Amino acid sequence: MRAYPGDINSDIELMKRLADESDAISLDRYSAQDLKIETKPDLTPVTDADRAVEVKIREILKSERSTDLVVGEEFGRPDVIAPNSRYWVIDPIDGTKNFLRGVPIWATLIGLVHRDESGVDRVLAGIVSAPALFRRWYAAKNFGAFTEVNGGIATQIHTSKVTNLKDASLSFSDLAGWGDRKNSYLNFLEKVWRVRGIGDFWSHMLVAEGAVDIAAEPALALWDMVPLAIIVEEAGGVFSDLEGNQGPFGKSGISANSALHPIFLDSINPDSIKTGSN
Repeated sequence: MRAYPGDINSDIELMKRLADESDAISLDRYSAQDLKIETKPDLTPVTDADRAVEVKIREILKSERSTDLVVGEEFGRPDVIAPNSRYWVIDPIDGTKNFLRGVPIWATLIGLVHRDESGVDRVLAGIVSAPALFRRWYAAKNFGAFTEVNGGIATQIHTSKVTNLKDASLSFSDLAGWGDRKNSYLNFLEKVWRVRGIGDFWSHMLVAEGAVDIAAEPALALWDMVPLAIIVEEAGGVFSDLEGNQGPFGKSGISANSALHPIFLDSINPDSIKTGSN
């Protein structure tokens, strides 16, 4: 077991404080009549709340973790992340389209990554804070995964024990983006017990809690995935891309319990690519 590069308890407490500060900003702007909305070059929306949350997180990290680097959806990343570095990954509001329409399924995602001396990245910790749902989830490497409801006592969470597709539930964000795998994916949906389009971060958190068995999204960015991956993994599940490479460093995100994850990958990959390893 590799040593944690830093103080795990201090990092967890800092993540919670970052989430508290973020929630205060985002809730104040949620469904605001004067919410400012722009369209980014990638044609996705961004609000003044997205930017304000990321600015606040960056300010605190500059003060509290001055040697750590920051990668954020709205304000970019450093040109170089050297070996033996720690960097924070921020999605200030995951689910911006929901946020601006008044749908409560949105959250601030914050993750911490360590790049080792060989240049290999691994996630150390992550938090997902969804204040409009009164929910929060967090985890750290070899620490476990936990959830809090309405600021209450933290409860450890675990993925489900479902092993048969006929008993399994699957959640997704969109039917677009599956490319050559679309027919295989649609065929897979016919085999499971229940399919729901819950989407975004919540699908993966429901997998971590054992309420859903598989969450599948074919196109995601790093800031969409870092905290999701560590929370699902620490809850006993598997998080990978569509090719089976574990962790949040690909371009897609598949969460499932350990029994169903390889079954899903085998079903949608024509070459039966099996789960990768860290």
